[in-house]
Amino acid sequence: MNPVNYLYLAALLFTIGAAGVLIRRNAVVVFMCIELMLNACNLAFVVFSRMHGNLDGQIIAFFTMVVAAAEVVVGLAIIVSIFRTRHTASVDDASLMKL
Repeated sequence: MNPVNYLYLAALLFTIGAAGVLIRRNAVVVFMCIELMLNACNLAFVVFSRMHGNLDGQIIAFFTMVVAAAEVVVGLAIIVSIFRTRHTASVDDASLMKL
């Protein structure tokens, strides 16, 4: 299969993720869309690494997955905190947590 097809898939996944971040108001859906965008970037890194015949892109993709896992842990803790205080997971209500 041609590597350009994988890049088209990565662009499509990134576009779907970006649209989800911009359109949706539920914090859980927004985090899932951010993860989709990170996975699209990882796919592009792996494709470029494969095209150039080295492992640099795959190493970057691995570190991106580690950072994404840490982001999910912190993000879900924040969402749970907002949900416990406001009884909603809307992104618009997150600004109400300020003092």
